[in-house]
Amino acid sequence: MEKSLLIRKVYTEAFKNFGNQLLKNGFKIYFWTCMALFMVVVYAFVYRLINGFVWD
Repeated sequence: MEKSLLIRKVYTEAFKNFGNQLLKNGFKIYFWTCMALFMVVVYAFVYRLINGFVWD
């Protein structure tokens, strides 16, 4: 819970003082795209670990 609050605070502080709305929305889209791709990577790694992937 503490980590999620820290991530929320960092997220809100990062976008608080941006002036240009287009730039602000672009960075938000970029952030959420990166988070989604990172979650896909974590899912694929955990899936391989659980199903006994052979690491040669």
